[in-house]
Amino acid sequence: MEKQRADSATLLLVDDEPINIKVFGAFLSEYFDVLVSTSGEHALQLAKGNNKPDLILLDVMMPGMDGYQVIARLKADPDTHDIPVVFVTALSDDADEERGLKLGAVDYIYKPCNLSILLARVRIQLELQRSRVWLEDQNAFLEAELERRQQENQQVQLQLLQSEKLAAIGQLAAGVAHEINNPVGFVNSNLNTLKTYIGDLLGVLDTYQKLAGDPKQVEQARQEIQKLRQQKDIDFLCKDIPDLIDESLDGLSRVRNIVASLKDFSHVGDNKWEMADIHQGLDSTLNIIWNELKYHCTVTKDYGDLPPVYCQISQLNQVFMNLLINAAQAIKGKGEISIRTWQTGREVNIEISDTGEGVAPEHLNRLFEPFFTTKPVGKGTGLGLPISQNIAKAHGGRIEVASIVGQGTTFRVVLPIEPTSVTRENEEP
Repeated sequence: MEKQRADSATLLLVDDEPINIKVFGAFLSEYFDVLVSTSGEHALQLAKGNNKPDLILLDVMMPGMDGYQVIARLKADPDTHDIPVVFVTALSDDADEERGLKLGAVDYIYKPCNLSILLARVRIQLELQRSRVWLEDQNAFLEAELERRQQENQQVQLQLLQSEKLAAIGQLAAGVAHEINNPVGFVNSNLNTLKTYIGDLLGVLDTYQKLAGDPKQVEQARQEIQKLRQQKDIDFLCKDIPDLIDESLDGLSRVRNIVASLKDFSHVGDNKWEMADIHQGLDSTLNIIWNELKYHCTVTKDYGDLPPVYCQISQLNQVFMNLLINAAQAIKGKGEISIRTWQTGREVNIEISDTGEGVAPEHLNRLFEPFFTTKPVGKGTGLGLPISQNIAKAHGGRIEVASIVGQGTTFRVVLPIEPTSVTRENEEP
């Protein structure tokens, strides 16, 4: 037989019989580095030493600590539990072999044994151990790679979400600008009118001051002031100025609400989980897209009594926007969009329905496929609904859809009031 040393493998030979140590040790040392021990206690010390063995050949019947006790200690110790153990013993009863294998031995060899067979079985176990170590390393690498890919995927999803969000705002920019320009326009007009009014009032006050300085001309002063009041229509000014101020404040409030809604909606990287008001999110989204709806859609709201929901509200606002814009685009001419909310058990339901054209049955199952769209070219990317479904799933929820061609479509967002422990693992620290 060709004698070829293995790749620096180290064996620990444990046997209380000197003859066995001599015969097995002399033979195996031709192929491996061999450590020897004649007692269980000493064997445990060697197994935890600096020169840790790759495999242990262990006798069963030994004084003091027998082989079964030794393997039990080896398997209970984190430092040695992964070392393969092969029993080499004169005990040939099936019950003894079964006991040894149950304790964790990888093989059970009867003495006396053919040395060549012993060598072959040792080599097999060493190769199996190397394969196990290689597999463990590969599993660790794959797990690390999977985690890295998942983190990359989360970043891509976040970037895709933000891109879709900003694209939606870009498409709505003209409408949002119109919603802002209208109140800004009449505020500007009101301020110009107020400027004229204040000039008139200051003129009247100036006349008062001039005439008040000459007590002899009281009657003349009264007549001139009365004439000036009529010319400047001071009574109308006094009535109109509060109205102009109220209208201006209302217009500025509308602008502030739109800007606040845009800020809430378009937060970059805002992934904070918090208890949030779903109705406030819906209303904020409606503020942004109102110009897209008001000319051909009647929006009705039937809000139920909802508790605060633990969520990433900025992402849910993206879902609401996608569904509301889809509803508006599905309506040709005049139509109605209804928003209904209610609670079922520990879940909240947000239902958005339209009286649009509806979706063909063969397309319903494909609505959440990336890049699939039933809209004309240039009207949709096919990413809005897949992103919305992913957001709902990340919250432990789902989006359901029902549609009848010619009657309309209903999307229902179902969300848990508080996410499960699995969902919470995705929270940002």
